[in-house]
Amino acid sequence: MATELEDEVRELKREVIESRGLVIKTNNLTNALSADLKSISKRQAGYERRISWNSASAYISFIVVVLLGVKVLWDYQYENLRSGDGGAKVELEKARAQVKELERREEARQRSETAAHKLYDLAKLGKRAEFLEQVELAQREGGGLTKTELLIFQDFAERYRNELALERYSAGLDHARVARFQEAATAFEESLKIKPESTTSAATRLALSQAYRHLSRQRDAVPILQALSESTTVDKDIQGAAMWELAQCQVEIQAWNDAKATLRNFTKKFPDHARNSDARVQLQELQLKH
Repeated sequence: MATELEDEVRELKREVIESRGLVIKTNNLTNALSADLKSISKRQAGYERRISWNSASAYISFIVVVLLGVKVLWDYQYENLRSGDGGAKVELEKARAQVKELERREEARQRSETAAHKLYDLAKLGKRAEFLEQVELAQREGGGLTKTELLIFQDFAERYRNELALERYSAGLDHARVARFQEAATAFEESLKIKPESTTSAATRLALSQAYRHLSRQRDAVPILQALSESTTVDKDIQGAAMWELAQCQVEIQAWNDAKATLRNFTKKFPDHARNSDARVQLQELQLKH
């Protein structure tokens, strides 16, 4: 009986020892598992943090990419709009320039019509002097006339100049016949001013120089008479008369040597002139006295 009890006690001790060892092992395993769990938790937390940071970075990168895309698209649209706006501005400027050109042409046409109508009225009313003034103004400043209109009115002006020059020349002769030499000189000057190279211009210059001589303006007459006497295009009778008048003016202003040279040239160049004998006598007198 005592033996069985001892065996049970020993068995109980053995079981207690085994249980204690099992508890110790279990405790050790629990501690190891707890340490593993803590390590895994730390790694998981680090991983989750990295995941979070990576997600945030990815989100930020996405946002940046989207913003850059929006900016690029905006810049593209803006450039398109600006280039389109620039083209529209160019077209607008062209349209404005065309409108201005059309307005300018319309104004020029209206000026042309007005100027042409005014000249036509002057010609119709026989106001030749005013007509000539307007034509000269149109030649200097354009006057709104077209080239064709200007040519037509210039033909009329040329005819009027000849008519007015002849009228003033005739008026000068009338004044000279009654010894009104100042009025005669004025009329001759007006005739030459109206038409410097008319068919009567040489005769007008001769008559003007004669009027100057009667007005004691021989020095004004001399250049005119010299030009006539030396010209090869004027009528020979006018040339001879001019040379004779030149000699008389030179005598009157006491240009003795010039007068003798002119008389000598006159007698040689115009041997059949009615004044030839007078010129010879006058030349001899000058040679004796001067």
